[in-house]
Amino acid sequence: MYSGSSDGEGHEVTHRRIPPASSMPWVRNLRRFIGSGAGLGSEALMELETKRILLEIFKDKQQKNAEAGTIPSFYRKKPEEGSISGRVQRLAKYRFLKKQSDLLLNADDLDAMWVCLRENCVIDDATGAEKMNYEDFCHIASVCSEQIGPKCRRFFSPSNFMKFEKDESGRIAILPFYLYVMRTVSLTQARIDMSELDEDSDGFLQSTEMESYIRGLIPNLAQLREMPDSFVNMYCRIAAQKFFFFCDPHRRGKACIKKVLLSNCLQELMELHQDPEEEVTDTEQAENWFSLTSAQRICDMFLALDKDSNGNLSKYELREYADGTLTEIFIERAFDEHVRRGKGGGKNLREMDFDSFLDFVLALENKDSPEGLTYLFKCLDLHGRGFLTTADIHTLFRDVHQKWIEGGNYELCIEDVRDEIWDMVKPADPLRITLADLLNCKQGGTVASMLIDVRGFWAHDNRENLLQEEEEPEEE
Repeated sequence: MYSGSSDGEGHEVTHRRIPPASSMPWVRNLRRFIGSGAGLGSEALMELETKRILLEIFKDKQQKNAEAGTIPSFYRKKPEEGSISGRVQRLAKYRFLKKQSDLLLNADDLDAMWVCLRENCVIDDATGAEKMNYEDFCHIASVCSEQIGPKCRRFFSPSNFMKFEKDESGRIAILPFYLYVMRTVSLTQARIDMSELDEDSDGFLQSTEMESYIRGLIPNLAQLREMPDSFVNMYCRIAAQKFFFFCDPHRRGKACIKKVLLSNCLQELMELHQDPEEEVTDTEQAENWFSLTSAQRICDMFLALDKDSNGNLSKYELREYADGTLTEIFIERAFDEHVRRGKGGGKNLREMDFDSFLDFVLALENKDSPEGLTYLFKCLDLHGRGFLTTADIHTLFRDVHQKWIEGGNYELCIEDVRDEIWDMVKPADPLRITLADLLNCKQGGTVASMLIDVRGFWAHDNRENLLQEEEEPEEE
């Protein structure tokens, strides 16, 4: 009797705890999604249904955007630190970059390709150059694919063959093609390395990220391996500043990765791969901004100018730059345009920090570049009007003339120099000189030197004698 009543009570409890399937929300939703049940378990139908739902969501979003207005969204909030979306984004980025890195040719692959190129090319009887026609090109592609794998196929496309100069027989030299492959691999690897350092994945590098990239390159650059550990941080700061000077013209504090890859700065940095035991002259090292010699020179120059050792340069300290040959009005204008004011706002508090000094040096050492000339033109444009008048030229050259006379040189007429500058530039508007005029005349750097540096004017005035001195050793 006990067991019978117990069973009955158990059945009643069971019916109360498990409601009918039709009353469960998730069951109703699942049935609504599947429909009548036809094709249950078919992955293809499930995929189509998923695409249909996503398409409806996309159309709804488009309609809402159209109703809201035609102005596209220009700001997207970045994922919060530690959020799921942020973690998913970093994981997706890591996997993508890992996949791209796996598709690159390594050093052994490049060596194997060079061997294949040399073994299957023909020697030009006239020049002795190693060349290949399109049939050889296709054959080498097959051999490389067998030895290296499919990742080399993209270099052997018909469009790549057509990029290179061909002789009368339709053949191209193998060396330029191989150098093209090496440069492509190098740039792709550099882009992957920079993208890994790009924390917010916006395609730009902050100054700290650029310094980290350069720091990672130092062990692989033959000419920097002997760098003292204590100087590494300073070197990275000096090297990174050149990238920002040329690749961040609006001074936003971030450099576009694509611009960095295409800039001459990266190529100049990669020149340090050359073994120092090979023929690398002191002049070449001094001219390369990224060489250890140049970085130490810049650092020593700043320390020598910083008389009070406060880490900044005042106007009076900067006047000693280049043995005091720069004009006072140019120093004043450089501080007005390119040095931030101190927190107190007073004139005495405005001093040039090390980064601003690096920009100053880069502009003076690259006067003929658009970036350097843009920097200097802001200093020459005394009234901020975007052009120079004859009165501006007269005012700027007056300080140069004074230093010229103090140096014991012959008397000269400022009006004659002004007319000579006008003849050199040939401005579109005969009454004013713009930055575009200086860039178009290809002598903008010389004109800027004449107006800010007495040594620059002396070099222009004695250009014929200096040219003869350069030609005489070559003739000997």
